[in-house]
Amino acid sequence: AEGAGGREGSGAGMVRQESPGAPEPRGDERGAGGAAAEVRVSRRRWALLFSSYSLCNAFQWIQYGSINNIFTHFYGVSVFAIDWLSMSYMVTYIPLLFPVAWLLDKKGLRLIALLGSALNGLGAWVKLGSLRPHLFPVTVLGQVLCSMAQVFILGMPSRIASVWFGSHEVSTACSIAVFGNQLGIALGFLIPPVLVPNVEDTEELAYHISIMFFLTAGVATALFILVVIVFKEKPPYPPSRAQALIQSRPTEEYSYVQSILRLLRNSNFVLLMVSYGLNTGCFYSLSTLLNRMVIYHYQGQEVNAGRIGLTIVLSGMAGALISGLWLDRTKTYKLTTLAVYVMSLVGMIVYTFTLNLGHLWVVFVTAGVLGFFMTGYLPLGFEFAAELTYPESEGTSSGLLNVSAQIFGIAFTISQGQIMHRFGPKAGNLFLCSFLLLGTIMTAFIKADLRRQQANVESEHTIIYPVQSGERPKGPRSSPALTSCS
Repeated sequence: AEGAGGREGSGAGMVRQESPGAPEPRGDERGAGGAAAEVRVSRRRWALLFSSYSLCNAFQWIQYGSINNIFTHFYGVSVFAIDWLSMSYMVTYIPLLFPVAWLLDKKGLRLIALLGSALNGLGAWVKLGSLRPHLFPVTVLGQVLCSMAQVFILGMPSRIASVWFGSHEVSTACSIAVFGNQLGIALGFLIPPVLVPNVEDTEELAYHISIMFFLTAGVATALFILVVIVFKEKPPYPPSRAQALIQSRPTEEYSYVQSILRLLRNSNFVLLMVSYGLNTGCFYSLSTLLNRMVIYHYQGQEVNAGRIGLTIVLSGMAGALISGLWLDRTKTYKLTTLAVYVMSLVGMIVYTFTLNLGHLWVVFVTAGVLGFFMTGYLPLGFEFAAELTYPESEGTSSGLLNVSAQIFGIAFTISQGQIMHRFGPKAGNLFLCSFLLLGTIMTAFIKADLRRQQANVESEHTIIYPVQSGERPKGPRSSPALTSCS
């Protein structure tokens, strides 16, 4: 644990509960057990850098799906094969989540950031070797490498927010970290239709694709270099009392397997995990199949299909940012999450019945409303999970949320694609609406057990003293804020 000016791993820590009304010591005051930990927010933080390489990775997720018909023509493969380039992100995440989450807990943020940005750049460069129609397996390899990078990225927003930001700004910080991923998806809808026009000549098409791949690889490489140079593990002082309590916990008390088991025994978290998976799985399916459903009703509108996707994500980014600010101000996690979920369902229903009206401007409007709530829900799920599961690792809880999202995303994308092929886009979208209704009902049954907020309140008079390595803490082992969650 890290005390005032201490280094991680130097020794275990203990928490001492002060009597009510006791004066709170300064960070440089000494006690019998050592220096009291100081809560201080660092001026240098890394949410923006993380958002940037998360953006690059998310762009590569959707760059094939946003011009599905063009890549189908270039590589001479089926529509379903191009869909799998997007779904590879979901498939790869499931088996790799647990080893990556273990690394995050054992080795920290910096190593995960380095591996994620490195794999993202490597995948982008491999794709440059796939600029011939017969080299489809090479582009699959590049996409798989990028999908592996995503595993190192998706679990970080709530951890970065907790480790680097104060209790009054943690939800906003998580929203900003998710913001980059959503902006990458937005650019993935906008840029590929502009850089890669729908032309018949294969050589010309290869030239346009190479421009997109070169730009992506250059940006990914630059971001990797920045991560190597400037990304730090954690600040010298904990930014909140809840984080100070976690850092004071003796390292030998933590078990990754036991943490997962405790999360799966937490009924409120399990309800959130399934409902989050339903909502986010619907978003993944909608994003992957958007080009196909728009082209079905509006032939030759590849660029506008990308713009509709851009509208969904940009409005969702606004929703995510507003939600984060609202949570930091009100702490109404349950009410806000339920309200956004209900509006996601309403937006999906409206979008479903306006898609085939023949007016693109109507589709833009309804897609924007849908995106504001459906995409805006993503950081809400991360932060609500962190509240329900404190003091468990945010990387573990968000990882389980993402596993649920990937599983439902694969199932929904395959199922909706088959339904669209047989019965059209309306039937496929109604299929998603039914599961959003189920998710809304499940969200209503989640109890607002805000453990992280309770820890911040209960530790107002808590001092954290580091204990020398090998020394057993004397006196109380933990504060009520910790024991209440065991």
